[in-house]
Amino acid sequence: MMMGDDVENGNLGPYLDRPRTFPNMRSKPYTPLIFRILRGINVRVLVILLFLGFGYVFYIGASTSPIIVFVFSVCIVSFLLSIYLTKWVLSKDEGPPEMAQISEAIRDGAEGFFKTQYGTISKMAVLLALVILSIYLFRNTTPQQESSGLGRATSACITVAAFLLGALCSGVAGYVGMWVSVRANVRVSSAARRSAREALQIAVRAGGFSALVVVGMAVIGIAILYATFYVWLGVDSPGSMKVTDLPLLLVGYGFGASFVALFAQLGGGIYTKAADVGADLVGKVEQGIPEDDPRNPAVIADLVGDNVGDCAARGADLFESIAAEIISAMILGGTMAQHCKIEDPSGFILFPLVVHSFDLVVSSIGILSIRGTRDSNVKVPLEDPMTILQKGYSVTIILAVLTFFGSTRWLLYTEQAPSAWLNFSLCGLVGIITAYVFVWITKYYTDYKHEPVRTLALSSSTGHGTNIIAGVSLGLESTAIPVLVISVSIISAFWLGHTSGLVDETGTPTGGLFGTAVATMGMLSTAAYILTMDMFGPIADNAGGIVEMSQQPESVREITDVLDAVGNTTKATTKGFAIGSAALASFLLFSAYMDEVSSFAREPFKQVDIAIPEVFIGGLLGSMLIFLFSAWACAAVGRTAQEVVKEVRRQFIERPGIMDYKEKPDYGRCVAIVASASLREMIKPGALAIVSPIVVGFLFRVLGHYTGHPLLGAKVVAALLMFATVSGILMALFLNTAGGAWDNAKKFIETGALGGKGSESHKAAITGDTVGDPFKDTVGPSLHVLIKMLATITLVMAPVFL
Repeated sequence: MMMGDDVENGNLGPYLDRPRTFPNMRSKPYTPLIFRILRGINVRVLVILLFLGFGYVFYIGASTSPIIVFVFSVCIVSFLLSIYLTKWVLSKDEGPPEMAQISEAIRDGAEGFFKTQYGTISKMAVLLALVILSIYLFRNTTPQQESSGLGRATSACITVAAFLLGALCSGVAGYVGMWVSVRANVRVSSAARRSAREALQIAVRAGGFSALVVVGMAVIGIAILYATFYVWLGVDSPGSMKVTDLPLLLVGYGFGASFVALFAQLGGGIYTKAADVGADLVGKVEQGIPEDDPRNPAVIADLVGDNVGDCAARGADLFESIAAEIISAMILGGTMAQHCKIEDPSGFILFPLVVHSFDLVVSSIGILSIRGTRDSNVKVPLEDPMTILQKGYSVTIILAVLTFFGSTRWLLYTEQAPSAWLNFSLCGLVGIITAYVFVWITKYYTDYKHEPVRTLALSSSTGHGTNIIAGVSLGLESTAIPVLVISVSIISAFWLGHTSGLVDETGTPTGGLFGTAVATMGMLSTAAYILTMDMFGPIADNAGGIVEMSQQPESVREITDVLDAVGNTTKATTKGFAIGSAALASFLLFSAYMDEVSSFAREPFKQVDIAIPEVFIGGLLGSMLIFLFSAWACAAVGRTAQEVVKEVRRQFIERPGIMDYKEKPDYGRCVAIVASASLREMIKPGALAIVSPIVVGFLFRVLGHYTGHPLLGAKVVAALLMFATVSGILMALFLNTAGGAWDNAKKFIETGALGGKGSESHKAAITGDTVGDPFKDTVGPSLHVLIKMLATITLVMAPVFL
């Protein structure tokens, strides 16, 4: 989209003269306990503690492997860069007082909900930790654990500690995502008064800060856990655990991250979409006022939702994705190295940590490649923000390919198969290409510059019903190409790994699964930049809301509208990317689950026969779980949105002066309604996801015991996991793409097409956007988290099914 010189250069003219109404919701700001403790420590004492902490980290790293020292060094440098980005963003001005007041209200609402939500999640995490402890204290031990002397109590404590650490780090990742967004939004709004390029750069660097911290925490958390266990258990010393078995002790970390991410995504998604739907239905459709108009009582709740749903939840989501992928790849790398009798297996085990360390490096370069504001006196039209972001992504992709080839040559070279590293490099290239294709496909189906969204917008001209039909059709169609891409990627990566030359004692090729794992690493090798683009979306959305509420000139809103439309596309593309990576990661975790069952059962467990009636029923239950979870999550958004709609209507009726700016809406009431309802509604679908595989596995285990089939429970759970993964991927693709397309079809009409704002086409497009809101921001993102959580929970709970 091209803009006039006044938009690019910020020639704003005088403020509007109508009276402004702003929320007065300022309360004591919330800071998590761990950060309050750190802030209360004397600076010198804190420096000494940090010095000792870094000393311990590097000591255990040096005692483990030089590779771990490299990973620690890169992560610490990335944290220092994130501090620089934070200072750079916070050094920007917040604009006029009315902008700062609105931003503070959004910040208070987001931090208050975060405190309550994560308080609830932490209590459930402690309860689940006790359940895991009980199971592990009474479970059977594997031959590897018996030979290493690792008792049940030690194994139980390790798994529970890893689970709690994963949950804690996931919560911190979510807080970091929210912390930066609620402070960057107003600075983007202020920058939009001067230059669109400056606003774009602030939003990107704010998102970059969150991305670097989230990815860095995932990598360094697993590295510290691995090194600590390595030193504490005396790994590879006589009579102790082998290093190839060590990654299995990290499974609890991935489960903790998945557990928190699921509830964060559910609660945040219900919050943001209930508020958005309630605000749109009454404000835009019934009252005919603009989006984010200060007269709408639900507008603050809507803006708060962007932060808790799209930032905090997405930070925890990506943290969990990376953690699950790293741990599953480490398990498969260790298993393959053990079967192939590789002399030094540490390279195959630690390879995922190195890949994501380089991810931090190349993504940082991509973020910094988006340059600053040009001279505002140079009158040129604004370059498309999506083009600017894609240039940064292209830089990141090119560097990722180079570093991936270097990493495979460094860590995966072995004398037993001198050319294996090249095959694995090509596996990584397959993953990187898959990520790029996924981003392009999702952009094609959700960006209004392309035919699908324009066709959807055109269907709005004939009514609400045709808009819904066209949107559903587009979403269903959008599942085809991604599934073909995933299929080709899995087969290609498996074949490349299979032909790498690595064989076991019997001469059987064993590199196929690890090749798929390497492809997954390649797909996530630019995860930090992908998360940067994702965080850009809600920050830009919030900035547009602040501009509208503070009643800035139309030229400023034009800038934020363009950034918001681009943000919708980047959010949709990153969700498509997340679904693709979830498919590959779930495949790896499923393979790890079968190996874990085989170890406990002490007999081969290589395949699952769905011709067995009980196993087929397990598959049906897995597919049903996806649909039931989606139904409950959608219903939760609908019920909460109904409460918002009733409250907004009540305020417009009882306070008629709101429409004339004579009375102030009660923003706080809507925030309170959405917060309490979303916390209440997230429990039911979340509990379904956790309890279902455990109950199904246990019941069929009992049935198998009485019918003479000792592995029946494990087989039924394997079928449940397979069918749920397949159904969940398709459902998530459909929901995410349809929702993103409906949103941008509305944005396309708002640019002036098909009658523009206020037309009948616009009203129909708003209906489609309202239907799509829970699809793309609640159910869709929750589904790909659910898929990975099912895989990790079955891996952790494998003893229950035997």
